[in-house]
Amino acid sequence: MKLYIVPLLALVVTLVVADDDDTPSEELNVPTAEVNYTPPSRPDNAFLAETFDNGLGTKWVKSAATKDDTDEDIAKYNGEWEVKEGDGSAVQGDAGLVLTTKARHAAISAKLDQPFTFSGKPLVVQYEVKYTNGMDCGGSYMKLLSDLPGLDLKNVNDKSGYTIMFGPDTCGVDKKLHFIMRHKHPKTGMYEEKHAKKATGNLDFYTDKKTHLFRLTVMPDSTWEVHVDDAMINSGSLLEDMSPPINPPAEIDDPEDSKPTDWDDREKIPDPDATKPIDWNEDAPEFIPDDDAVKPADWLDDEPEFVADETSEKPADWDEEMDGEWEPAKIENPKCKEASGCGEWQRPTKRNPDYRGKWRPEMIANPDYSGVWAPRKIPNPDFFEDLEPYSMTPIGAVAFELWTMTDGVVFDNILITDDVSVADKWTSQTWHIKKNAEFAFSAKNSPSVFQPMLDALEEMPWLWAVLVVSVLVPIGLIVYCCTGSKDEPADRKKTDAVSPDDEDEKASGDTPTKDSPKKEWPCRSEQAH
Repeated sequence: MKLYIVPLLALVVTLVVADDDDTPSEELNVPTAEVNYTPPSRPDNAFLAETFDNGLGTKWVKSAATKDDTDEDIAKYNGEWEVKEGDGSAVQGDAGLVLTTKARHAAISAKLDQPFTFSGKPLVVQYEVKYTNGMDCGGSYMKLLSDLPGLDLKNVNDKSGYTIMFGPDTCGVDKKLHFIMRHKHPKTGMYEEKHAKKATGNLDFYTDKKTHLFRLTVMPDSTWEVHVDDAMINSGSLLEDMSPPINPPAEIDDPEDSKPTDWDDREKIPDPDATKPIDWNEDAPEFIPDDDAVKPADWLDDEPEFVADETSEKPADWDEEMDGEWEPAKIENPKCKEASGCGEWQRPTKRNPDYRGKWRPEMIANPDYSGVWAPRKIPNPDFFEDLEPYSMTPIGAVAFELWTMTDGVVFDNILITDDVSVADKWTSQTWHIKKNAEFAFSAKNSPSVFQPMLDALEEMPWLWAVLVVSVLVPIGLIVYCCTGSKDEPADRKKTDAVSPDDEDEKASGDTPTKDSPKKEWPCRSEQAH
């Protein structure tokens, strides 16, 4: 049994170290009691640091707007928001912003302490989301509203101007993590949405009912990163990884150009000199009756394939005037199951050896082939080159403008800053503590002692490899050693010559004989002898 302890200890140590790598600021401590909430220290250079400890106050404004082009019954933004401790919270006293209604439009927003201007420092946006009832269909993304004249928080709706939209969105099997920026055309002044490439990381965080941390970082060099729970799941450049691209092409197809009438874009053509062979019969059928087939001797010609079900009875409410003459249901003839078949026997068909199909001439290279036609290129009249798309429209407020079919969505610990280290410290005081508390809560209330280990394996799938190497491989070796074939002295072949070593063994008496005791592995039972 001692051999089993070593790999198991190795796995436990690996789990602790792995979690420590994910959360460098906090060690994984599993307390035996609930964790009491401690408010984080407010960063000095935060544009918004919201924990909802003081409720909504006057800072957060619920929208009273009405959505355009929508049925009147659901057009109003009448979803309910409440600041409270979420159901099943692992941190005692930690309140969050909870969307308590479903199947309604809901919007709430708050102005930043000061507008964020893209003036050479990173934009770091992060917030927590917990789906206490899971999430089947709905959004939980955040909109960073543009700091423009006319910004009215009481009328925030789906058409309110935003600079960035970021966060999760799902419906059925379609799972997304949005990063959308609105780019201002330098010539026309019009805004156009630019969508980041699809995330390649794990987006399966809608059903585990745990708190998840979402972070977006946009750097002054126009690169960006998206993190979920401290793990980067998407990254790229505003210049290269947005769709449609930030900068339009320098040249476009000439809309006035058209393909010449004599342009031949057929690469191959039928051979004009080809002729159909004289013996080619296009009318020959593909299948013909098999004249060699013989009707089976037990074929029942006079028996129908289906017969009336003798057990069926006419319903008591059957009205022949209304329903017509009643007939019992049909079932397969049981006599047919015992024979090769019933009813009229028909000769099977086979492929016609003379079938050729419709004749077509062979295709040859077109001597007049002009190539693939394309319109000529002209300079793009709308061309511009924005080499610093990082310099977006300043941000004046943050908003949640949502529609969801699930209630109980909790938002918490919103931070907008221009310093990644500030965001890391904020994370260590908020989400890391909450993550460890939820891990402990899961272990305490789990129906199985193995559930915490399974949770860790779900969070870090690469630990399966560690499990296989540290546990299954040693166990396999132990089983092999204990149940493998016995060591038997091999009989020397007739062609084996006696070597000097053999003579020494004989002299020392070490050569195994028929009556010599057999060597056994320590774990074998007496019955193995």
